[in-house]
Amino acid sequence: MRGAHLLHLTLLVSIAHGIGLEDKKGPLGNLVLDVPEALFLNAFFVQFTSTEEAETYHVSGETEGKISISSDGWLFLEQPLEWSHDKNHHLDIEARSADGETVDGPYSVVLQVVDVNNNHPVFSESQYSGHVREHSPAGVPFLQVSATDADDPNTLNAQLRFSIVNQIPNPGNGFYFGIDPDSGDIFITEEGAEFLRARPSVTYSRGEVRGSPDVLKKKFEDYCIPRNNIPLENNPFYTCIERAERREVNLLQDPDYALVVRAEDLGGGAPNALSSTTRVNIAIVQNLWVSPGSITIRENLEGEYPMYLTTVHANDPTALYKLVQKERLSFPFTISVDGKIYVTAPLDREEKEMYTLVVLAEDEQGVELEKPMEIHVQVDDVNDNHPVCDEAVFEVQENEPIGNQIGVLRAYDSDKEGTLNSFLGYTLLRQKPTKPFDRMFTIDQANGEIKLANKNLQRKEVSQYELTFNVTDGVYTTECKAIIKVIDINNEIPVFEKKEYGTHSVPELAEVGTTLLTIKATDADDPGTGSSRVEYHITAGDQHNLLAIEVDENTGEGRVYIARPLDYELQSIFSLQIDARNPEPLIEGVEYNENATTFVVIQLLDVDEPPVFEVETLNVNVPENITVGTVIMTAEAKDPEGKTIKFKMEGDEHNWLELDADSGELKTKAALDRETVEQISLIIIAYETEGDKQEAEMLVDIQLLDVNDNHPKLQKTQGFICVQDMTPLTLTAVDKDADPYGEPFTFSINRKSPNFEIKPIDGTSAQLILKKKPSSDLNATVPINIKDNAGMGITQKFDVRICNCTKLGYCYIEPGAHSWKLGMSGTIGILAGTFGFIILFLIIVIYRIKKKDQQRSATSGEAKAML
Repeated sequence: MRGAHLLHLTLLVSIAHGIGLEDKKGPLGNLVLDVPEALFLNAFFVQFTSTEEAETYHVSGETEGKISISSDGWLFLEQPLEWSHDKNHHLDIEARSADGETVDGPYSVVLQVVDVNNNHPVFSESQYSGHVREHSPAGVPFLQVSATDADDPNTLNAQLRFSIVNQIPNPGNGFYFGIDPDSGDIFITEEGAEFLRARPSVTYSRGEVRGSPDVLKKKFEDYCIPRNNIPLENNPFYTCIERAERREVNLLQDPDYALVVRAEDLGGGAPNALSSTTRVNIAIVQNLWVSPGSITIRENLEGEYPMYLTTVHANDPTALYKLVQKERLSFPFTISVDGKIYVTAPLDREEKEMYTLVVLAEDEQGVELEKPMEIHVQVDDVNDNHPVCDEAVFEVQENEPIGNQIGVLRAYDSDKEGTLNSFLGYTLLRQKPTKPFDRMFTIDQANGEIKLANKNLQRKEVSQYELTFNVTDGVYTTECKAIIKVIDINNEIPVFEKKEYGTHSVPELAEVGTTLLTIKATDADDPGTGSSRVEYHITAGDQHNLLAIEVDENTGEGRVYIARPLDYELQSIFSLQIDARNPEPLIEGVEYNENATTFVVIQLLDVDEPPVFEVETLNVNVPENITVGTVIMTAEAKDPEGKTIKFKMEGDEHNWLELDADSGELKTKAALDRETVEQISLIIIAYETEGDKQEAEMLVDIQLLDVNDNHPKLQKTQGFICVQDMTPLTLTAVDKDADPYGEPFTFSINRKSPNFEIKPIDGTSAQLILKKKPSSDLNATVPINIKDNAGMGITQKFDVRICNCTKLGYCYIEPGAHSWKLGMSGTIGILAGTFGFIILFLIIVIYRIKKKDQQRSATSGEAKAML
């Protein structure tokens, strides 16, 4: 019976999840299954079958007493599973024989509990309370509700949306409040900002204690006028106000508005979503900080100043008030400690039409208690300004048709534009002179347009009219004047004094600006007008525009002059046609004829001109290693008269170049060296071989471009190092090449040295360092390899003497043997020889003395014998 019941439940679960019973069967093995939480009791969800003959199945692991397996392999729930974050059930399932031995498995089966939407949203508070001031802007949050959902936060089951279900009271079925569906922020709607009002209450000023009987009594006396004899305790107004002021408002008991707010999961709007509601109680607080609106005051208003305008009230009765202005102009306004605003002097609309007052409410430390409030003061216009006219000067031609506009009389009124105070009317009072008729002109009364009313204007009779007008704004009147000048019509053409001005000669090398001749035409129209002024135009004979005419405004003469350099070879004769014209157009029926045209011939005198180079200066860049005999450039020049020209050169100080006198080719005849000179400045002269042999010069600058033809060289090739301090030697190299073939240099020792190393200092220097102190003085030659920036270099020898040093820093050298001195043994030998020579000399002397003495004795004996 139990098995049949379980099978029935299994069928229900399978049908509910859209899976057939056969789909829930499978071989015993490792498996991961998703199991909905809160699945009902004894629910089968999979049957395992073993390939071995099994009598029963066994489950172990994290069953928590809720998961079992039937003897025929059905895995089912004893109790519903609950979802929790990262919670899984790890099971071991095995098949056993009749005697309880494991015949298949165990296998790992993981049950992952899948969250279902079975938790309602829960608000953080059972009821919410808040308040908002009337006149608050729409859309600004003043209260927030929050809720949580115990379902999986990573699914829609816990995704909440907020909405307002009801608003009590709800006048006109319009919601005064809105809610952000995601954050739960509650705010006032546009409709609420317009219609929400607080309950009436007593307002307090600075220094008045809220709820004080004495203050309330004064309020009552101020409000109840005329006073009556009813005792205060029986006066309904007093008792009502006292009770209202002394009780503490309890929003839960007496809110102005109550909102029913819903929190709904599944993102809101789903048919099976779960929801909860809460109540939000709202009190509307009176907002005294309200702009009184725009204030209008008439300009120049008479009365006693300061004059009261309006009053502002901060919500904090201890507030201190301050007025500031946006403009850097006079500010005739002030505010009292209780918020009363006064104007301190009459206003002038023409000086300033509107003032913007910025009212601040601060505490004693200067901290703002309210947002700054702007109040606009509009200054109403009164008619207190006279009309003002501009200077008016107009011109009218003699043949002007009747009814044509001559001009508009410009008049202004500083009163407000577009009002009757500035609307002007015009009347013509008088005309001077009154000939040929008294009413030659009219004026439009509304717009000041002056028109011609009569014909017969004659400049010869009247050259100028003075008109006087009356301009009024209905209260003030101003007389204005207008000058109308009669302009002569252009009915005469200019006439030249001569039909022809003959032939004039001029050298072709005459300077620009040279006057060739003067011409003149006269006009019979009224002098000083555009009709009589004459302009001259060269209309033929000067196709290259080399000549021009300048008019002398005082005499009317035209000066024909050279405007651009003349060239005989370009044009040698100018047969000019010159026309005289007026800047003003001729009247209908009058045309220019031959009297307004003259002719003149300008003949150029040919002059032997010097040759002309195509360019006056030439810059040439040449590598310094260019092959000898290469053509650097070719000078090109021609002689205007076609004479034969040749070329010569000056400025080749180093005799590196040669110039072909006939072709103008400039070649190298010796090797160039940029290290000797970087630029060669030459003057190439083109000269005529006949006639005046005139010359022309061209400046040629030859810039020698550097090539890497020099290697870095050591400035010093020897030095000494004192053993006492072993100060490194500084090696410095120079390279005559320029960048990029010069510095920075690379210093190195050709082969690794056990005694020396080299370290760079900068781009041109390095240090030679003695690594260890020698046992005795010695001389060493170090091979130093120095390369320039382009990698070019050679190995150079540097001689180093390593020695003991004197106090002055020089090597100390002990006395030693020299090729021209003897040593100690030689000296002793010489001394011994000297002493031996002296002794021998003495022996010889003594011997000779003794011999002489003997000879003397013998002689004496013989003498004695002989005697």
